[in-house]
Amino acid sequence: MLFEGLALVALTAHLMFIAWVALGGLLAARRREWLARAHLASLAYAVVIQVGPWPCPLTLAEQYFLERAGREPYRTGFLAHYLEELVYPDLPASSLIALTIAVCAANLWLHMRHWRRARSERRLSATPRGAPDRSVRR
Repeated sequence: MLFEGLALVALTAHLMFIAWVALGGLLAARRREWLARAHLASLAYAVVIQVGPWPCPLTLAEQYFLERAGREPYRTGFLAHYLEELVYPDLPASSLIALTIAVCAANLWLHMRHWRRARSERRLSATPRGAPDRSVRR
């Protein structure tokens, strides 16, 4: 029973991480800088794990706990086991990787847009009153 519970904890952590990667840009971009940096690191990690040859540690943990609980662990990756079968039943793995990268790119775009706006606002607020704005090119 303990190991099944630990497998469920690993599954829940995995789902929360996927939600953070997919939707965290909406939260992080307008909040604190450390949150945005954490989200960017998560995006990078998600892409590396998705395209690289390394298994995700959360997948390994869940598989280990399932095996210790006496259940047959799945041997594919987390996305292939849970999400492809439920959401994308006939989608090739390469399409799932492309979708992951597209979601990460969209989040990166949100971060870049926010940082450009924030930089422009800082530049405008740093211009003394009455001084000409030299940031505008003629």
